[in-house]
Amino acid sequence: MQAENDSTVLHLQDNTAAGASYERERDAETAVLHRLHALLAAETAAASDRARGVLAERAGGELSARWERDVSAHRWSERVSALRAARSGLCFGRLDHTDGATSYVGRTGLTDPDGTDSDGTDSALLDWRAPAARPFYCATLATPLGVVRRRHFEIAGTAPAERVADFHDDVLDSHTDTGSASDPALLAALRAPRGSTMRDIVTTIQAEQDEIIRLPLPGVVVIEGGPGTGKTAVALHRVAYLLYTHRERLARSGVLVVGPSAGFVSYVGGVLPALGESAVVFTTPGRLAHGVVATALDPEEVARTKGSLAMLEVLRRAVADRQELPASPITIELDDVIVEVDRATAAQARSRARDTGAVHHAARAAFRDALGALLVGQGVERLGADLEDPPEIAAILRELEQGELGEEVGPSGAAQVTEELRRELRDDLRRDSGFHDAVERLWPVLTPERVLDDLLSSPERLASAGADPALLRSVGAAWTVADAPLLDELAELLGPPPAPPAASTDDAERAYAAEVLAILESADRDLAGEDPDELRPTDFVTADVLAARQVPGRLAGVAERAAGDREWRYGHLVVDEAQELSAMDWHVLLRRCPTRSVTAVGDLAQRSAPAGAGTWAEVLAPVLGDRWARRSLTVNYRTPAEIMALAAAVLAQYAPEHRPPASVRETGEQPWERTVPADGLAAAVAAAVDEEGARLGPRDRRRGTLAVIAPDPAALPPLPIPVHTPVSAKGLEFDVVVLVDPERIRAHHPADLYVSITRATRRLGILRVEQPGSGR
Repeated sequence: MQAENDSTVLHLQDNTAAGASYERERDAETAVLHRLHALLAAETAAASDRARGVLAERAGGELSARWERDVSAHRWSERVSALRAARSGLCFGRLDHTDGATSYVGRTGLTDPDGTDSDGTDSALLDWRAPAARPFYCATLATPLGVVRRRHFEIAGTAPAERVADFHDDVLDSHTDTGSASDPALLAALRAPRGSTMRDIVTTIQAEQDEIIRLPLPGVVVIEGGPGTGKTAVALHRVAYLLYTHRERLARSGVLVVGPSAGFVSYVGGVLPALGESAVVFTTPGRLAHGVVATALDPEEVARTKGSLAMLEVLRRAVADRQELPASPITIELDDVIVEVDRATAAQARSRARDTGAVHHAARAAFRDALGALLVGQGVERLGADLEDPPEIAAILRELEQGELGEEVGPSGAAQVTEELRRELRDDLRRDSGFHDAVERLWPVLTPERVLDDLLSSPERLASAGADPALLRSVGAAWTVADAPLLDELAELLGPPPAPPAASTDDAERAYAAEVLAILESADRDLAGEDPDELRPTDFVTADVLAARQVPGRLAGVAERAAGDREWRYGHLVVDEAQELSAMDWHVLLRRCPTRSVTAVGDLAQRSAPAGAGTWAEVLAPVLGDRWARRSLTVNYRTPAEIMALAAAVLAQYAPEHRPPASVRETGEQPWERTVPADGLAAAVAAAVDEEGARLGPRDRRRGTLAVIAPDPAALPPLPIPVHTPVSAKGLEFDVVVLVDPERIRAHHPADLYVSITRATRRLGILRVEQPGSGR
């Protein structure tokens, strides 16, 4: 008995000693964290001072100096924003290297002005995107990458008083002892309640994800992965990595991120600002047309037709059909003569305008000028042949014929009189409202909305354009998501409408813009060594265009300027749920990114859009050829194995060629199912929501999310939680999901049911509807 007591005492002493050692090390790490926050505060203050100092400089001076001040102020302001964004969760890990050096990894890079670290560098904190930080995500026992220990911090408190509440060590060397028995960082993050917005994953990026995040900038990469594999998070962190690695190139052009819905954009929109990146514009397929927000959906066959690249020729013909010929001559009464626009004259002017190859509105000026020249010629001929000519012209013609004006007048004098006559007729035409009315009638100023609405509501126009008659709909019908790329393509075919004279750019703005372009061209030449064939911003922007984009009194950020400019060209494009996009969607998106630097993420097994991708080559080959590559993510970090087993059974029924991702965790909770009568469905949904809300508990109910996914949310009673359709839930995740009427969802599209089941991270409840006569 005494021996047992002695053993117990020794065991308690060992545990006490280990606990004291752990606490000392945790306190030491907290001290490091506080020092890093002090460095961050100092660097933020210094950057703020630099930004204020630049803004306080007197205006004026050389144009190049003005440009440099603008750019400097903007960059220092962006640096301040990035540093402030890094305050929460500033440092989340540490690397112990085989040479004895120690590195800390966090949301931004910080330097120590008071000295160097043990490895001879002045880096107090490594930015997670830096090459030196890669071992934090990729080092393994098999490939330690020079690391003996990787430490993950669990941070508590609020900046700048954050503290290390716990830490976990991954030991990559058998001779190094671990300092903690806490759960791995990844599983802890996966078990944490979800919120209403997506969190970044900088602390838990896995090796297969990191490899994709750090792929080179050029080229098109398709990242395919099943539900919960982190496709969206990888794509967003890749944006942050590219903006960090290619700052000079992408800071001027920005990045466009396309998500499936407005709810999705709201959900993920805070990730990049939290990582200190602001040169990003978010949009959806329904917003691809500038100024249009489309949410309605077409019937499947109509959507499939609109999504085909065959619509390009239909739209081209639709615009050409608006360049009309008169059914009967249009009479224009000038001061001295009457001229007519007949079909032959209009056809000749139209041919000349089309031969320029310009878009509709740019060619309109050519049509107007050609038509005017033809009418002037017609007027001169009629004046010369008309016996009722004005007396002064008749006298001049007689004098010319009789040679009464002297030898020096001769034929050259006749030519001079004819030219004066032409000039008078041209001036008369310019002032004549009838002429301008004729130009507007035959070659009108159009909007994309007017052209498409007129086309889709007219059987005659559809037939003339060679379109499917099934596209016919009522005048003024709501725009659909499939209409958005058509409207954007029409905007391209039409070009900007003619600007009124008052909208011209003044000389000072044009001179400033020309100087800016010269500086940009110089910078672009410096970068050309990386890729001499790369398209640059200066390939698309003239001084007039750039000058028109300036906002007096302030320098707008890249995202703000890009979002307001339909013709903006981005340096990189990210497409989420890419399997839902049609070939027309891709056509208009790639026009926004002429460098063809694209990250597309999706899962063919989740495709439900009628015009979406059956295969990646099906939609990408027509617009990219074979210039794209595919990468895969195979591990499900979101969906517990119990729920994924149910989803896998659904997948096997409709797409057995696709393999579901493997879940990394189990919860021990199987999805529950209930069958209820149709007339009791609303009450059953309300009861299930109350029950699941109570199970979450007060703390998790505040932090976590509970949602209902139903085929017809409008048929349900008002609920105090989000209610989604399978489409609007795409890309989102929730702690608990109550899934309503799965058979009706399956009947619409099996992929919708697969998507709906895989939205839950903790629990899934299913309410089936009893079918009449089935007994269930």
